[in-house]
Amino acid sequence: MLVLKFGGTSVGTPERLEEVITIASQHDEVIVVVSAISGMTDELLDIAKTIKMGELLAAKKKSKRLSDRFNKFSSRLLEDSTSIEAARIWGDGLFAIINEAIEDRSFVNIEATIVSLGEQLSSYLFHLRSIERGLAFTYLDALSFMSLDKNNEPNMEGIRSDLSALIENETSQRFITQGFICRDMNGAVSNLKRGGSDYSAALIGAAINADQVEIWTDISGMHNNDPRVVDETHAIAHLSYDEAAELAYFGAKILHPMCVFPAQTAGIPLLIKNTMAPNDAGTYISDRTSGTGVKAIAAKDNITAIKVKSSRMLMAYGFLRNVFEVFERHRTPIDMITTSEVAVSLTIDDDSKLAAIVSDLSHFGEIEVDQDQSIVCLVGDLIAEANGYASQIFNATSDIPLRMVSYGGSKNNVSLLIDSQHKAQLLNALNTHLFTSQTVSNV
Repeated sequence: MLVLKFGGTSVGTPERLEEVITIASQHDEVIVVVSAISGMTDELLDIAKTIKMGELLAAKKKSKRLSDRFNKFSSRLLEDSTSIEAARIWGDGLFAIINEAIEDRSFVNIEATIVSLGEQLSSYLFHLRSIERGLAFTYLDALSFMSLDKNNEPNMEGIRSDLSALIENETSQRFITQGFICRDMNGAVSNLKRGGSDYSAALIGAAINADQVEIWTDISGMHNNDPRVVDETHAIAHLSYDEAAELAYFGAKILHPMCVFPAQTAGIPLLIKNTMAPNDAGTYISDRTSGTGVKAIAAKDNITAIKVKSSRMLMAYGFLRNVFEVFERHRTPIDMITTSEVAVSLTIDDDSKLAAIVSDLSHFGEIEVDQDQSIVCLVGDLIAEANGYASQIFNATSDIPLRMVSYGGSKNNVSLLIDSQHKAQLLNALNTHLFTSQTVSNV
């Protein structure tokens, strides 16, 4: 069985949703995972925020506008009056949840519950239209099988058991379900955070031991550089799990970083495809690597660099542990780290606890903070051991001030920290030095 995930842009118009059904119907055994219709998650988040602010009349008006948008979408997609009426009834039932939240100030998990409606709306339209076309994808409610454990991590044993029970007795082995949404350990509606539909697809693939998980989006695979900044980029034909995970984490928005781990653990290949160009090969991700040297570059913005400088570091043990405990206490992950005899520099991408972190770190030494930084990540095979690649990388940076360099921590990654104003310049310089000035294998 295959798992196919389609993002918001892939189902963003009735015409695109129609094409998604066509693509999915080419398989007899398949679970389709869809995101909310493009833009709908943002609108639902805005409604939830408006309710929290107590602006109840404004929330009602926004909810009505979104309901009207859904009904217009339905009437354009569906042909049969019975189907159109079924979509209206389904939508009215879901939008009634918003009205309940507006009227009940004690409503629990307002944001998670309201945001979950987007995927439920898009998946049910897929279900109805598939019936009209004689394809009959069975509707699966992700809230009945996708769950979190006490650590807010996916409950894989529960997901596997509950999902298997739902699909094993169905005559048709074509299913449609929702990405992103789930329940927490107490049964309340929750989610897998932004980009979580990719994660949902990978978790479902691992739960059913799928033959392959396909991530369908609006670009033909992971590119060797950021096409929004650099001209003449190209899709990479093949990446290893580790290479893909590094690129996803450090800025390649096409794939959710958490998506790779479940697939890698289960040994299930991932394929990134383009809904708007379904015949393009895309990017295949597996446990096999191919080619050597730098394969791709990605950039991650909104980075904050923190330096802790203290003579107490010199010849001392336990100093770094104390520093790391500050970030653990404030539940803030670290991206990069470099050390010298008397200083440690590190980066974070979540500055919501920055003031508290700096306050705690100030007990250990002098603190410097630089915001508006970017991490530029170079990914490939055995970069640290390959002769010549380091010189090409640093030749490309000769005119650009580097704040930090992480080199050798992973055989798949070299990371450079720069001020964000230099990001476009660096991406283009690296592209020239590493890709356009030589023949690069991307197979």
